[in-house]
Amino acid sequence: MIARDAFVSRFGGVYEHSPFIAERAYDQGLVHEPLTATGVADALATVFREAPEDERLGVLRAHPDLAGKLAIAGGLTEESRREQAGAGLDRLSPEEHAEFTELNSAYIDKFNFPFIIAVSGLNKDDILSAFRRRIDSSEAVELETACAEVEKIAGLRLRNMLSE
Repeated sequence: MIARDAFVSRFGGVYEHSPFIAERAYDQGLVHEPLTATGVADALATVFREAPEDERLGVLRAHPDLAGKLAIAGGLTEESRREQAGAGLDRLSPEEHAEFTELNSAYIDKFNFPFIIAVSGLNKDDILSAFRRRIDSSEAVELETACAEVEKIAGLRLRNMLSE
């Protein structure tokens, strides 16, 4: 069986800056070998779903704004940088960047966490469309949607890490 420290070192960043998810999955005996993307994703998602709301909100708040200040300053995690670049968010026009900035601010003001979407397979227009639509959601619906997107991001990251 993989050692706890090795598991947490390898998978602790799958949920953005939230290694407690991997630690609890391991400690609760949810991790089984052979390690597969589906198996690890299910173990981590179980812990995330069972976490108190304040901890889930902490995971959401650990995510960077899309095309935001961290991206411009080069402060994204490697995974986030690669994901945002893959969707073209590193090549926005000044007008597009202004709209993302405006939407990011309005979204955070309304929901108190950043807009989160699994950008894999999407382009900037898809993302802006979802952003415009979701900003009108209720708090309960958006919390549920954002948590589902976090799980989707984790699953995609795990598929990149563990080929099945």
